[in-house]
Amino acid sequence: MDDDLDARIRSGQALSESMGNFRVTGWDAQRKVASATFTVRREYCHTNGTIAQGGFITAWLDAAMAHAVIHDTGHTQTVFSLEIKVSFYEKVGPGEGTVEGRVIRRGKRIAFMEAALYNANGQLAAEATSTGILAPL
Repeated sequence: MDDDLDARIRSGQALSESMGNFRVTGWDAQRKVASATFTVRREYCHTNGTIAQGGFITAWLDAAMAHAVIHDTGHTQTVFSLEIKVSFYEKVGPGEGTVEGRVIRRGKRIAFMEAALYNANGQLAAEATSTGILAPL
């Protein structure tokens, strides 16, 4: 394997890049909310490059919820999704998007989370809820 790629995979940089440069932009410890931004690229879209494919939207929601857990545990744990439910409300097209993930409740082994994704126009475009199992980071 390419050493540079291997290092980028281990650091999470390759995944972030492949998700439109997904990056956490804030953490509100009181509300247990992680905020993030990303770029919806045309290659993530169907319908002549105008509507983001639902799997990408789900990935952004999932990542926001995972980062909320990581921050809520002081970077000691991550979470593996056991189930995710996504509701799609508005079109997500090329441009900048934002997402917020929140820890609803975290126990010793299980976390319950939710997330909201906003399109480039600032409209609530999708929401998710998830249950995950906690693991050491």
